[in-house]
Amino acid sequence: MAELKRVLGFWTILCLSIGSIMGTGLFFGTSIGAHYAGNGAILAWIILTAIAIYISTFFGELVSMYPSAGGIYEFSKHAYSKFFSFMMGWLAWIVGNLTTALLVVAAIDYLLPSSTDFWIKMGISVALIVMLNLVAYFGIEQSGFIIILLTALTLGTFAAIIFPGALHINEQYYFPFTVKLSVIAVAIFFLTESFFGWESATYLAEETKDPEKVIPRALVMGTLLVGIIGISLTIVSFGVIPWSELAKSNAPLSDVAKILFGDFGKSAINVGIFAALIGSAAGGIVTMPRLILALARDKLFIAQFSDVHSRFRTPYKAIIFQAIVSIAVFAIVVGSYDTLLSTLLPLALLMYIFTILTVPILRITEKELKRSFKVPFVALGSFATIGFIVFLIASWVLYEPGAIKILMLGASLLSLGIPIFLLLEVYYNPAVIVRINDALAYATLMSEMFILPPKVRREIVSLLGDIRGKRVLEFGCSVGTLTVRLADEVKPGGKVYATDLSKQHLAISKWRMKNRGHSHVVFLHDEHQINRVHPSVPLVDAVISMGMMGYLQDVKKVLLEIRELLPYNGRIVFVDYVDYFKVLPNVPWLSNDKMIEKIFREAGFSVFVTRKKGLLWNYVYVYGIKFHENVPFI
Repeated sequence: MAELKRVLGFWTILCLSIGSIMGTGLFFGTSIGAHYAGNGAILAWIILTAIAIYISTFFGELVSMYPSAGGIYEFSKHAYSKFFSFMMGWLAWIVGNLTTALLVVAAIDYLLPSSTDFWIKMGISVALIVMLNLVAYFGIEQSGFIIILLTALTLGTFAAIIFPGALHINEQYYFPFTVKLSVIAVAIFFLTESFFGWESATYLAEETKDPEKVIPRALVMGTLLVGIIGISLTIVSFGVIPWSELAKSNAPLSDVAKILFGDFGKSAINVGIFAALIGSAAGGIVTMPRLILALARDKLFIAQFSDVHSRFRTPYKAIIFQAIVSIAVFAIVVGSYDTLLSTLLPLALLMYIFTILTVPILRITEKELKRSFKVPFVALGSFATIGFIVFLIASWVLYEPGAIKILMLGASLLSLGIPIFLLLEVYYNPAVIVRINDALAYATLMSEMFILPPKVRREIVSLLGDIRGKRVLEFGCSVGTLTVRLADEVKPGGKVYATDLSKQHLAISKWRMKNRGHSHVVFLHDEHQINRVHPSVPLVDAVISMGMMGYLQDVKKVLLEIRELLPYNGRIVFVDYVDYFKVLPNVPWLSNDKMIEKIFREAGFSVFVTRKKGLLWNYVYVYGIKFHENVPFI
């Protein structure tokens, strides 16, 4: 199985950190800060930079402990429960998608006036998202090169404003300098997005050389540089244009550029800003599929998304999925910068609160684990920082009339993760599978005509051939839907051994057999059926299984144990449900007929694989015989 490729060095990670951390606040922040805090926005930037640098050290310590692709999810699963760590991963994914959409919306708004046709904006944005995902698909080295190039262009654009602008400052514009804590807190709240993105660099830990040392340094240095740029841009902008005018501007850096360079210079700066924002979006596009990869590895996302391309060494399926999601999110939110920003901010700050809290927890629970980088003053600092973030959110809620509605929208997005987690647990977690089967046993009985129609039952059993007087193992009998037919077919002198995970299923099956006078059926409860064949099952002539393949955790082990029970030429019939509702993905190995054949062949069976259509799902049939080691096909 292909793995991610360690090729990224310090400078690439530093550029990625700068690009990912650098949010839209650097481009719109002078206007936003002036609107809320006047000249006090300069102080807001200074305070925010100090806090941001300190937060970056938390990510530095965490990635030095767990240099894996999962980032926030990986850190959380060592500190919190399985459910909570999934919710953190889900939250990080929502925040990442909203951030990418925000950056693309801001880029398009800077390049094209708001009156520009929606479809022109949409077309350009989709083309950009597809292009960046293609670069990410074909290799991390190509992505790294693009990120370095865009970061250099970004820094050049900022330098072109800051240094000439410093020569045009009018000191009188800074006065009167008013400081009011409540409005500065609201300004800081909106400016925090300027630093969102520390997690992006951590997603590339498995593709970075010496990530335990490289990524922490890059995060702290990148945050410091972004802070210096933000403070410098604000000082220069307020010195070139009075803050009262900037507070009304939709494109403050463009207005500053026009004064410094005229209309041509303004257009050139706008192109540079557009490229800078797209460069920041590229950071999320490159890194977020690694989060999906980590969740998929732990079966907390669709398992197929953990696949790594054998040639390009990238999580290509996760990249394709992420590209589709990015386009869909952008289509929904295009033109809604203010709403998008307000939705993103509390969600991201919530995510950072629990990420910060992870460090003091792990200092207690994982105190022996090596840390090449440590947060200073973690006991006091972590809770002081969390308190400051809570204060910012509270200030926003008290100041903005619509804040509660936006919080409810964010909570709705977050709560969508709960049913997704439950579905994944039903799909992959054996303990949950047993509980669900027990709970739905009578519902399964009542709906068996729909779940497994009589025509399908007859077809499945007929594949065993003549089983009169034979012993048959039914591996997974459920509520006895097939057991009834098997019991009729093996008489006289035959026997059915029916096993199942669920005690409730077996109770119903026993009741049904008793009512029909079938005393030749032996029932065996086996809570470990996903990993074995019950040791009490004797030698049998044939094996049949309905709906169990997708649950098997160790497929080859189970098949080898089944093989030991059968004579040569003993028949097997395995049938399973696939393509649920024609939308939900299958267990990976059941998606490929050649893979199924290969797995069964390696276990000593020669099989045919065929698929048949159903109403809301399809069926995959695997049937054949046990062959002799020296005779590969029969």
